[in-house]
Amino acid sequence: MQQNARNKTENTILKARHNLLRDSAKKITKASILRLARRAGVARINAKVYDEVRAALRSYLEIIIRDAAIYCQHERRKTMKSRDVVHALKRQGNLMYGFEQ
Repeated sequence: MQQNARNKTENTILKARHNLLRDSAKKITKASILRLARRAGVARINAKVYDEVRAALRSYLEIIIRDAAIYCQHERRKTMKSRDVVHALKRQGNLMYGFEQ
């Protein structure tokens, strides 16, 4: 019984992650991508670049969210906390300042 409940929890987390990534990638506008590029010093962007940036961002977020979900499952929680994301980012080699414990 306990194993069955754990599998349901894991499936719920995986479905939520899938829905989050599917919907969120479409909401990244051309203007927001252009703002990020301008901050990096890029003057103009070809129209084909926007979809590539969305795809790269989606794959990056998928890795981070997968790792954060593993931290969440390890502590037997259904709610992902910011510390799970910070640990996932740290595991990938990206330090996030201001979230130390």
